[in-house]
Amino acid sequence: MRFVVVTGLSGAGKSTTLNFLEDAGYYCVDNMPVQLIPEFAKLLSENPEIERAALGIDAREGTGFDELEMALDKLSAIGISFEILFLESDDSVLVKRYKETRRLHPLAFGDRVETGIAREREKLSSIKKRAGHIIDTSRMLTRDLKAEIDKIFVYDQGFKNLYVTILSFGFKYGIPADADLVFDVRFLPNPYYHDDLRPLSGLDKPVADFVLGHDEATEFLDKLEDLLAFLIPNYITEGKNQLVVAIGCTGGKHRSITLASALYDRMVRYDGYGFKLEHRDFGKDAARGK
Repeated sequence: MRFVVVTGLSGAGKSTTLNFLEDAGYYCVDNMPVQLIPEFAKLLSENPEIERAALGIDAREGTGFDELEMALDKLSAIGISFEILFLESDDSVLVKRYKETRRLHPLAFGDRVETGIAREREKLSSIKKRAGHIIDTSRMLTRDLKAEIDKIFVYDQGFKNLYVTILSFGFKYGIPADADLVFDVRFLPNPYYHDDLRPLSGLDKPVADFVLGHDEATEFLDKLEDLLAFLIPNYITEGKNQLVVAIGCTGGKHRSITLASALYDRMVRYDGYGFKLEHRDFGKDAARGK
């Protein structure tokens, strides 16, 4: 039996994940008292009709949550293997989600949402270290999360705990605050100065052909791909689970979109990592958009 313990920060997507697993054929239970986990898992393992199960646990279990690690150790002692999936997100994203839903954070206890999040992070720190799968949902749409869950728990594909966002942007609108790596492609010839290309974007073939038609662009992509192929495994070793690679030009319309798209097409072939492509400033300043 494949037994998955789903936990993590409140608001990071635990309930949504359990729904995905249930749709995929997992027998799912949410927020069972921690003390009952070993006996529950034992009963499931003795049922030949249940091949996959998932159990949701979060900090709302109160004092019982502190006993989770003991319960998991007992599972190992009685010979039941398990996996821990930990869901997390940036504080700013969690705060926004709570404000949008107008829900109270379970550990805020009348304080600000930020205070509840800080308490929960501390409470979950030890279980996070034991997690075999860590997914940061900060930049994920629901369909992105489902794709990751399916990859790991349905199709049994390799998972290396890193989700890479390749992001195009325009320097005139500011460098993305969450960027880990920033690359400036304003050294390339600018399609903006060609009347027939100015109204188009890097999503259009004439612009892409113009930008990629320069040897410097191809060489840049080759070097950047090599750099990321080196960095990603090392980031994983250090425990990083999300990487934002930002590629910028003047207005985020031509060169950055072309190169971000081309880099995505190259990197998405790498097995074991999640990749997402975003164009932050596409459509801004359409009349001038350099």
